Amino acid sequence: MSTQNEDQIKLLEEEIRKTPYHKGTERHIGVLRARIAALKDKVLESQSRKSGGGGGYAVKKQGDATVVLVGPPSAGKSTLLNALTNAESKVAPYAFTTVSVIPGMMKYKNAYIQILDVPGLIEGAEEGKGRGREVLSVIRNTDLLIIMSDVRRSEALPRIEAALERNGIRVNKRPQKIRIEKRLNGGLTIQTNIRQDLDRETIKEIVMQMGVKNADVYLEENITMEGLIDALVKNRVYIPSLYVINKIDTGTPTKLPEPIASQYIGLSADKGIGLPEFQESIWKALGLSTIYLIKPLEEPNTNNPMVVKDGMTLRDVMNSIGSEFAEGKLKAKIWGNGSKFPGQEVSLEARVKENMQIRYI
Repeated sequence: MSTQNEDQIKLLEEEIRKTPYHKGTERHIGVLRARIAALKDKVLESQSRKSGGGGGYAVKKQGDATVVLVGPPSAGKSTLLNALTNAESKVAPYAFTTVSVIPGMMKYKNAYIQILDVPGLIEGAEEGKGRGREVLSVIRNTDLLIIMSDVRRSEALPRIEAALERNGIRVNKRPQKIRIEKRLNGGLTIQTNIRQDLDRETIKEIVMQMGVKNADVYLEENITMEGLIDALVKNRVYIPSLYVINKIDTGTPTKLPEPIASQYIGLSADKGIGLPEFQESIWKALGLSTIYLIKPLEEPNTNNPMVVKDGMTLRDVMNSIGSEFAEGKLKAKIWGNGSKFPGQEVSLEARVKENMQIRYI
């Protein structure tokens, strides 16, 4: 079944390549892309069932966040892992040294960040070459992706990103503001007060092609064809990413496309060049903050650090600690970052800030 679906995908992709894109063909191309997305969904589900969800590569997530290093063989991922963590990943100058997932734990600013070194991602990974499907399975469950290569193969970065995109992994993107409320009958209605580049009939055709016949479709921004299809399939994941070029001490990267050219981090894992800056970039990309919990009657201090996600409310933090801790607490006093004055009394809907000191009352 999977092979049949893959053959259909190739035929549809070939039809898209032969069809010039303009307003007159937009609806037809939209339908073709929707059919491809639906078929890819089936292929990924089939692969997941065969591999048990991870093909022996399922790794228990530990610590405050998980980061995956992905790149071509011999890009220096193992060396970087060893430099950042307590892992002992085998290092050798030949391809496929890493044949399983090697976890390590990086301690940074009170956070424990799990870093996974996976087998090198090569061309054809989505077809299963070089353990590619297993690698992609691990990637889909990470909090942050490090797309990495070395100065002699910096052109691998956009190729890897393209392979991830083909497999439903959206790098440094967010889902578009599309809400779909299904109904039992009544057909499709498009609800929006924002001018759309896609016409309504094209939107309806795409939605129906994805198997939704009766629904209210709310568009809260000007959507793209890709964004609409992504909102309708099961396998899309959105993962923040950092681009890394290793062995920067040995040469200069070749020309790269934007935004990679202006965003990549250059370092040398072997020489230790750029590692502190890289650790800080990981912290920021994960959106982590350290707060401090103050016990009743205790003076403000930094004795009890807790790592939380940016954007959490004080209520979120309280509930994450446990129901016993939360019982009877209706507000909090805060010191430091985020407070207008020491000991300011705030509601539990206030949001955390880096280095905020909190006493629940």
